[in-house]
Amino acid sequence: MTVRPASISRRLTLLLTGGVVLLWLLGAAFSVLVMHEEIDEVFDSALEETAQWLLPLATGALEGKATPPGLLGEQDDDDEYLTFQLRGRDGAVLLRSHDAPEAPYTGSLVLGFSESRHHRVYTIASGSYFLQVAEPLGHRQEALMESAGALLLPLAGLVPISILLILWSVRGGLAPMRRLQGAIGARDGGNLQPIAETDWPEEIGGTVQAVNRLLLRLRSALEAERVFAATSAHELRTPVATALAQTQRLLAELEAGLTPDQAQTRGRRIEATLHRLGALVEKLLHLSRAEAGIGLSETENDLLPVLRLVIEELAAQPGTARRLSLAIADGASLRARMDIDAFSIVVRNLIENALAYGDPDTPVEIVVPDDRSVRVLNACPPVPPEILARLTQRFVRGGQIRNGTDGSGLGLAIVETILQQTGGTLELFSPVPGQSDGFEARVTFSAI
Repeated sequence: MTVRPASISRRLTLLLTGGVVLLWLLGAAFSVLVMHEEIDEVFDSALEETAQWLLPLATGALEGKATPPGLLGEQDDDDEYLTFQLRGRDGAVLLRSHDAPEAPYTGSLVLGFSESRHHRVYTIASGSYFLQVAEPLGHRQEALMESAGALLLPLAGLVPISILLILWSVRGGLAPMRRLQGAIGARDGGNLQPIAETDWPEEIGGTVQAVNRLLLRLRSALEAERVFAATSAHELRTPVATALAQTQRLLAELEAGLTPDQAQTRGRRIEATLHRLGALVEKLLHLSRAEAGIGLSETENDLLPVLRLVIEELAAQPGTARRLSLAIADGASLRARMDIDAFSIVVRNLIENALAYGDPDTPVEIVVPDDRSVRVLNACPPVPPEILARLTQRFVRGGQIRNGTDGSGLGLAIVETILQQTGGTLELFSPVPGQSDGFEARVTFSAI
């Protein structure tokens, strides 16, 4: 069974219509309460004024001095809302209106307002006479219900009209979102152009800007991927072809009677080529891990043990131990929100870069001057500024490695990629500040 997707228009229409109806009902309920109080006041005032007007007429009629309308006698058949009884001190009914009951309204004669089972009664006295004017309780309830109905009856027409108006308003208000949806849907791998940021409501403008930033990053990532794929294929093709050619030549020379010394020389060339190929593959794997976003850690890590471990591993390689020098300032802790593996990739690439391009007779210095930075320095001729500015780009090399081979041109690009994920920075200096030559790579971690 296909689940119908939620609709913002439908949900807003129901919520707003429900809100309007609820507010109308609350307003009507409050109005009914107010009207109830006002109706009681008005009707009680009418009872009191009628009693004051009827008392002298009723007593005069009883004594034969006046004959007020509405007393005993033939009357029309219409029910009267107000009726009265003139009673003596003993409670006997002496005179009543034609619609008044023969039985007294109340058992006792209490001045002021009182209620019986069916009437609201007002009692007033003059001498030995008591006049009671009564109104049926149902009359007040009928008036209140009619007033409440007048307030609630418009809801029958208000609800459907509100639904139509709210639905029309909501759909009109959401029209820019549908336009944005269409604009985003038109983007694909062949069309990553930014969406025009003009003529958008304020509430959607930020979304359009965020989408454009995402499209820009996506376009940059796809472009970088295309360049990486093309360049890495070229970079891998050369050592693979070299190793294959050397192997084929070795086989041919062995068939021609190659001497053991010549075979050993040829094998070492093949070994060196394969080492270079392995190093390039390792760099490509590092770059792939860096682009996967391994840099940032959720917790703060102590990176000094990692730095020492990387230096120990590199120092174990032949001819490297005497070229590494570690200096840590007193009290420096080197703590940062950076993944341990990512940090090891960063310092390994910086140190390997310094070993490859630095003067082999001069130590590579790794300095931790404070809690937030690491400096890697090596001796070498100054790097031209136009090359220095491009060294963090992929497959860009600063010169020849001291052993005569070329580097991969990926080390500093890997470092830059990881540091961008963690908020850190990579600064390159050549010559070293305060010197006439040398190269310095300085990593600074963001404050937590």
